[in-house]
Amino acid sequence: MRQTSTKCRQDFAFSVTKIIMVRSEHRLWRNGAISVHDLSVCRQQFPSLTRTTASHEPLIYLDGPGGSQVPYGVIGAIAEYYMHRNANTHGQFITSEESDAVIAQARSDVKAFLAAPETGSISFGQNMTTLNFLLSQAIGATLKPGDEIIVTDLDHDSNVAPWLALAARGAVIRRVPITASATLDIDAFKRLFSDKTRLVAVGWASNAVGTVNPLPTIRAWAKEAGSLFLVDAVHWAPHGPINAAQLDPDFLLCSAYKFFGPHIGILYSKKGQLEALPTLRVRPQAPTAPERIETGTLNHAALAGVSAAIQFIASLSDQTQLGWSDRIHQAMENIYAYEHNLAKRLYTGLLTTPGVTVYGPAVGGEDRAPTVSFTMKGRSSEDVARALGHRGILAWDGDFYAMTLVDELGIRDQAGLVRLGLAPYNTMEEIERTLTVIREVAAHGA
Repeated sequence: MRQTSTKCRQDFAFSVTKIIMVRSEHRLWRNGAISVHDLSVCRQQFPSLTRTTASHEPLIYLDGPGGSQVPYGVIGAIAEYYMHRNANTHGQFITSEESDAVIAQARSDVKAFLAAPETGSISFGQNMTTLNFLLSQAIGATLKPGDEIIVTDLDHDSNVAPWLALAARGAVIRRVPITASATLDIDAFKRLFSDKTRLVAVGWASNAVGTVNPLPTIRAWAKEAGSLFLVDAVHWAPHGPINAAQLDPDFLLCSAYKFFGPHIGILYSKKGQLEALPTLRVRPQAPTAPERIETGTLNHAALAGVSAAIQFIASLSDQTQLGWSDRIHQAMENIYAYEHNLAKRLYTGLLTTPGVTVYGPAVGGEDRAPTVSFTMKGRSSEDVARALGHRGILAWDGDFYAMTLVDELGIRDQAGLVRLGLAPYNTMEEIERTLTVIREVAAHGA
């Protein structure tokens, strides 16, 4: 038994040493310039990308909208925390002090990632959905019967259901309809505002079809109405830069597991907003932001991973002389350009595939998330995704919690959409192989 235990410890130590060695190589690598035109050099940082099918073809990871793959640096940061500094917070000893520092560093790195005005505005939780339910209950306690909340039919249900629940308290829920092209009906949106509007909850980008919403316009309407402005940035955060100081939302939420990190929810709150809300918390919990909405002990190891994920993103900048936040912003611009190029080829290839219908705005000059969804004539989306999966192409099917959108598009009976999402570790060769397989499935079946 002792021999087995010793061998397990040795195997574990070897694995962690390998991760830390790769992290060291990563640090050296990211000090050099990376071509803006080809970010796929980062593939070497993702251990999952070495997996192959039974026929020895590499898996093609187009499942990023449901959660990205994770680089060595993030895996190593999480392992390193558990190996050397695992402790609870606010203790008078070194590992506890180091855990406090991990949390502080994560808040600072997320502040830079979001270009937020102050570190104290960054709260963490189990996931975005949980944070939004906590937030909605706190905001709901401040509402009066007849107060109005605007949600959209394009959004993921995590930014709809928390607000629909407030109807039981007398809130009136107004819903923004969508157009046939899977965009928000902006004229109808504007007409929903009134002197009773208390909150507008809108997604930055659709997780189902990639539509990017005109947030500055919506923010101006909310400000004019004197309402709170909440943004679900979960699907945008992995794909394009965010400047919370410029956008000026009252609340903005995202999830680290969508941008190469672990499962952690993130909430940005404008200064003073959390303190104005009766949040649920235990009595010893700090009554001020950012801790005011953080219920229970945070996942310290995962927060170490969040910092590592943002460090990885910064490594994709080719402007190493920039300040930390500007470097992250420039890296996200690089990511957007690279992914957009892949998405354009995928979009145009699908458009010319017989029997395939593509949804969402065209991939072109307009802002758009690199998420391309389609249906196939005579086939359920579940069947198509399964056929792709058998060929090593990882694609999602269903409604992706954008329930109303799928219903409005009239494809519920077809089991929703097939969804393909791009990341910096994807390549043009993968896109071409994917299009070839889709055409074969469309022409001949699985």
